[in-house]
Amino acid sequence: MNKIAILYGTSGGSVESVAKQVQDLFEGTADIYNVLDVSLSEIQDYKYIIVGTSTTGIGDLQDDWEGFLPSFAKIDFTGKKVAIFALGDSASYSTSFAESMKVVYDEIYDKVEVVGRVPDVGYTYDDSTAVEDGVWFGLPLDEDNEYDMTEERLEKWVEQLKKEFV
Repeated sequence: MNKIAILYGTSGGSVESVAKQVQDLFEGTADIYNVLDVSLSEIQDYKYIIVGTSTTGIGDLQDDWEGFLPSFAKIDFTGKKVAIFALGDSASYSTSFAESMKVVYDEIYDKVEVVGRVPDVGYTYDDSTAVEDGVWFGLPLDEDNEYDMTEERLEKWVEQLKKEFV
């Protein structure tokens, strides 16, 4: 078992694809789990957890996370760090871009150290509750409209996480 667990929920496959890219960037030091199939006992011993979700509708959490998040929020987070990435559509849902990140954050922020925040620079959208004082609660990605920026954003984010996961 590695020190890092990547948990993702996906409806169309985009979040799974990004989660696998994150796993590759950690070069064999991260295990990956679909929240639809994972048990809490399988992830309890990980020190670092990366949460990946998509934003559906107007700021809603992906369905598999809807069922898993309440249980996940109850694990013992002592000594753990969590990072969040969220997919969204910055054009069609410009006023709720990547807001599933905020849903996850709100559920866990008082239980665990949340790391991996990124500055709100280079994103095109109108509004999001997942931004506070010019900083995202994690990494927002838009695989619909800004897919050409995903690789660079992921590389920078994972490098940041490697420094925070110590």
